Amino acid sequence: MKKLVPDPPTSYRDPELKAANATLRVALAQQPLDPGLFQRNTQSKAVSPDSLFSVREGVSAEEALVHVALLLKCAEEVCDEITQQGSGLERGLIWSMVHSVEMARAVVEALLDGQHAPVDR
Repeated sequence: MKKLVPDPPTSYRDPELKAANATLRVALAQQPLDPGLFQRNTQSKAVSPDSLFSVREGVSAEEALVHVALLLKCAEEVCDEITQQGSGLERGLIWSMVHSVEMARAVVEALLDGQHAPVDR
């Protein structure tokens, strides 16, 4: 016998991930805004604990954001290429990743564009 009414949608989100996201949002909301953000420079930091690569100390915030925007653009292009080879669920997951990368790049570019825009007060 065929069901006439579909089952309600279920949440596939991991409860631990949901809790971690909530904690992060609260922490970010409580952080005061720093008007001098673009006057900061990077500190030396390894890409991962066992990595041979690290972020160089003393890079300006603007230069670092420009580099992040370029990395996100490259990730977007790689995702676009991979999407052509995916099928079904894989393609949907890759497109989701493409959109996330595009949004992240848009935020970084908006920050960079906003730094050079005149302040309306």
